[in-house]
Amino acid sequence: MEGRGTAAAAAGRPRPPRLLVAALSALLLLALWKLAALGVGKEIVLPSPERVAAEALSLYPTPRFLEALLATFLRGLAAFGLSVGIGALAGIFSGLSPVFEAALAPLLTVIRATPVLALILVALLWFPSGAVPVFAAFLMAFPVMATSAAEGARAADPRLLEMAGLFRVPGRQVLLRVRLPAAAPHLVAGARSALGLSWKVVVAGEVLSQPLRALGSGLQDSRVLLETPRVLAWAAATIFLCGLTEWLFGLAAKKALRHVL
Repeated sequence: MEGRGTAAAAAGRPRPPRLLVAALSALLLLALWKLAALGVGKEIVLPSPERVAAEALSLYPTPRFLEALLATFLRGLAAFGLSVGIGALAGIFSGLSPVFEAALAPLLTVIRATPVLALILVALLWFPSGAVPVFAAFLMAFPVMATSAAEGARAADPRLLEMAGLFRVPGRQVLLRVRLPAAAPHLVAGARSALGLSWKVVVAGEVLSQPLRALGSGLQDSRVLLETPRVLAWAAATIFLCGLTEWLFGLAAKKALRHVL
């Protein structure tokens, strides 16, 4: 009884808004950053937050930055779309067919075991500089999506499938009413992981392949010139792009799951 009362009291307490907690956490990180910058005392090693903010304000409105942002966004979108589309298809076939799963397993193992840097360097020999980040990000995200899709394909309740077979339920209804609701959470989880991974690998590929327009190219150029505040300004843009797309994906995924489940 005491445990139930404690749980009820805890449930009745007002919870602090998540936005407020996130804002306080961000302020704490900025304060720690400022203290670290003061402790280091060298802008080339660690510039202060206000110095990076000033650099970002001068960089972000420039045509070069806007073109780089758009190019990186399109590369990330292409890599994400390819990994989700092909990965989901391969994963579903893998989940439904043990033979296909066994045939696909060596490829997934090789991709998982290959370092990202090695993939990018090899891709530099095969593709133009602008296509290298897309190819590398697709290969890195493909196993994640394929594995999640395979789990989703196997998630349907066997008893429901057996009952549907006994009552001769049409295959379309089985797909929409049984298989899709069971697979949807796995597909969404795989796509969310693939999205975050795609941005990281795309920018890393841009740093090495140096396309004409790319956030990664801006990072590398600023690093070569030892412009640390500008390096962090470019990095902040990549972080914002990744966070914004993941947030938008989360909103879309919630709405989609409400209709499916």
